[in-house]
Amino acid sequence: MAQAGRRWQRSLFPWLTSWGVKQSHSDPCVFTCERTIDDVPQTIIIGCYVDDLFVLYSNDGPSSLYSTLTTALASRWNVEDEGPVSDLLNVDIATDADCVLLKQEKYISQLVDSYLPEGIPSSFHKNHAPAADDLPLRVDEALHAKEQGATPDPTLRATYQSL
Repeated sequence: MAQAGRRWQRSLFPWLTSWGVKQSHSDPCVFTCERTIDDVPQTIIIGCYVDDLFVLYSNDGPSSLYSTLTTALASRWNVEDEGPVSDLLNVDIATDADCVLLKQEKYISQLVDSYLPEGIPSSFHKNHAPAADDLPLRVDEALHAKEQGATPDPTLRATYQSL
């Protein structure tokens, strides 16, 4: 059934918001929830892609927010936890204790093999990011200014958008 994923989302999204999960304004398929359970602040971030859920969580013990959510989901729908995710939408995902690493090496290699069978032309700039060289420094300065209550440099947005 071509519309099964969309129908599931129409049922899931209201359920998530009634459960206290907040839908992102920038991406309506991303939800967040922060709660304190047993004096431990906990966060979950849920991405919904057609009929798959990708859940990032800060704690996973038996009484954690993650465990409570997955139990509630399983009592409402026939869902299963497929364990740690290693890729999603052509993005490779690796995690450790305090970091999530996202890479697209395999996808980029497939694109190169398909569209550049002779190899990458020497005119291409290896590792060239589509941003100004000083962007990381300017972002740090803007974040620091915001923490101090000052208005961040308004040209930062214009610089980033003009790239």
